[in-house]
Amino acid sequence: MAKYENWIPIFSSGTDYEADIVRDRLDDSGIPAVVLTQRDHAFNLNVSDLAEVNVLVPPDHAESAREILETKLTDAELEEAALAADPNAPDAHDPDDEARLDSGYDRTDLSVPDEDDDNDNA
Repeated sequence: MAKYENWIPIFSSGTDYEADIVRDRLDDSGIPAVVLTQRDHAFNLNVSDLAEVNVLVPPDHAESAREILETKLTDAELEEAALAADPNAPDAHDPDDEARLDSGYDRTDLSVPDEDDDNDNA
């Protein structure tokens, strides 16, 4: 998480898909953005602080990101984007990677420690 430590939250939602849409819109505009979810996916909660999903951007892009999100897309722009989308495009991630990324545990090592590691802590 150190890479994103100073990034600023510019959007908050109770659902992953809304945050993903915001992240994609910022990314399409050239602004790096990440989704940080605090949702408890085991219980599929989608209310209160237990379900908060944030979109974060680097501090030097925060103002531009807010301006983009405040700009409403016209029906013509939405239609153009929909028609330009490739319905046969492959998924960005395989299902296992997608689940791991959504859970926030993409860097967690759940393997059993070596015996040497156990002896070092004793």
